[in-house]
Amino acid sequence: MANTPYVADDKRYEQMQYRRTGRSGLKLPAISLGLWHNFGGVDLFETQRSIVRRAFDLGVTHFDLANNYGPPPGSAEENFGAIFAKDLKPYRDEIVISTKAGYLMWPGPYGEWGSRKYLLASLDQSLKRMGLEYVDIFYSHRLDPQTPLEETMSALDQAVRQGKALYAGISSYSPEATRRAAAILDELGTRCLIHQPSYSMLNRWVEDGLLDTLGELGIGCIAFSPLAQGMLTDKYLKGIPEGSRVTRSDSLSKGFLSQRNLEHIRGLNEIARGRGQTLAQMAIAWVLRNERVTSALIGARTIEQLEDSLGALRRVDFDASTLRQIDQLATDGGIDIWKSSVRSPTPEPALSS
Repeated sequence: MANTPYVADDKRYEQMQYRRTGRSGLKLPAISLGLWHNFGGVDLFETQRSIVRRAFDLGVTHFDLANNYGPPPGSAEENFGAIFAKDLKPYRDEIVISTKAGYLMWPGPYGEWGSRKYLLASLDQSLKRMGLEYVDIFYSHRLDPQTPLEETMSALDQAVRQGKALYAGISSYSPEATRRAAAILDELGTRCLIHQPSYSMLNRWVEDGLLDTLGELGIGCIAFSPLAQGMLTDKYLKGIPEGSRVTRSDSLSKGFLSQRNLEHIRGLNEIARGRGQTLAQMAIAWVLRNERVTSALIGARTIEQLEDSLGALRRVDFDASTLRQIDQLATDGGIDIWKSSVRSPTPEPALSS
């Protein structure tokens, strides 16, 4: 691969579905690729490169990052920047690249949360790591309870006005904070394009007001962790395998794999089999069933995982009877590690999306 110039597949747009982001002019692929896991400095670069290339060949035009993705923090952006330079640079105008700032990135009082100083410094660092002149979307990664929301939103507005970002977004904001943020941005003349919340069959908090808010305001929604940090796959149907994410990641605790959750996951797997899908495919399709969801944001360790997830688009329809069956099992699993970002007035340990 290293010595072979990359040429994108001519048929890359034939299978992917694209959805309009709220009431904006921007369309995103129904499934986007996130680089939260598996793209850090501890991971094999050529594996990362092959996944990104395959994703683009299959019509995935949106790649989502954050300043602290790794490990170590910043390394996912550095690796993506190298892939971009080697393979994707000729296709820049066909690609949507997003990054975020909000979690701990460097020591001291200016290395996290939502101040103008932190957000704009972080964006400059992200652009340098990726070798980009601009990102398409720049997010406030989490609500800062100790910084005026006007300051955080004005920093996003400034990033857009400086041409360092084309659009502004927010992540893990409550419905009320989303309304306030959108109103502030509107007054500044930069609309809030998109909200990125966690959403899955085991974490349905967005249905309690947020999706209604986004639909009303014309803000897009890209759902991260639709596979519930990997729980909604066939990986844990028979227990915890050696080397799985639960054994090596802070984002998936063994406590999440309770007997109740495992029983529900197995039941959902049976429904998926009846639909001719893998559990992961049904979980992604279920998130996309709602027209207010623009895109489902997935991760991938291998090309095979990527292709399996993209197979969800072969069947995204659900009849009423199937949805009722799913609703019996798709209940809150106590896995929302980002809940504190939405509601807590007290700073919490840094966890990324």
